[in-house]
Amino acid sequence: MTEKYIENTPEKYLPIETITRRDVHNYNQQRIDLITEEFTNGFNFIKNYPKSVTFFGSSRLKEGNIYYEKARSLSARIVKDLKYSVFTGGGPGLMEAASRGAFEAGGKSLGLTIKLPTEQITNNYLTDHIGLHYFFSRKVCLSFSAEAFIFMPGGFGTLDEFFEILTLVQTHKIEKTPLILFGADFWKNIDELIKQKLLPLGVIDGDDISLYTVSDDENEIIDIIRQAPVRYNIKFDYKQN
Repeated sequence: MTEKYIENTPEKYLPIETITRRDVHNYNQQRIDLITEEFTNGFNFIKNYPKSVTFFGSSRLKEGNIYYEKARSLSARIVKDLKYSVFTGGGPGLMEAASRGAFEAGGKSLGLTIKLPTEQITNNYLTDHIGLHYFFSRKVCLSFSAEAFIFMPGGFGTLDEFFEILTLVQTHKIEKTPLILFGADFWKNIDELIKQKLLPLGVIDGDDISLYTVSDDENEIIDIIRQAPVRYNIKFDYKQN
């Protein structure tokens, strides 16, 4: 079969290469090794910053958007008032806004970036970062990286991150940590869904609605973070948990 024929033939008609059990085993082992390496490197990275706040939010909302400016402002205050580092996924949009606020305030702006098929999107305001391959590796590391989590408006990824971390706190898989929904206009319908649908149906307990706070008040948020305990046992003894 010539190379020209292969180039012009639809993929579904190309010859199928036989995959042996050894090939499957080697492929699976390579994935396991990569996952182990990512978790090891990710946890080693975050444990160097024992006081931090993690921001989640849309990668699509750019400079000039009201939520971009709010994330930038709040992140700057966290650095100035609390001397905490700021973690994000290191990408564009609201992640960039939080990174930028911390960077411009002279603080540590940290990113757990993700490697995409064509490129790794990294914003220009990171003082340090580490690149990961898997989304789930990044999400797990970000779940253990902060004294508080701030969720800005976002899409499926942000909602996934919020509900997963909320579930981890609810089920005591991680310590009770402040979960702050910043952008009340955006979060109010989700808050109402939880309180008016989930709670009356009995699929969550009354105490569960106290696991998160909806607030646009920077002073309130700073006070919440200030009162939150530093998670030293998570950051430095994660292998024991």
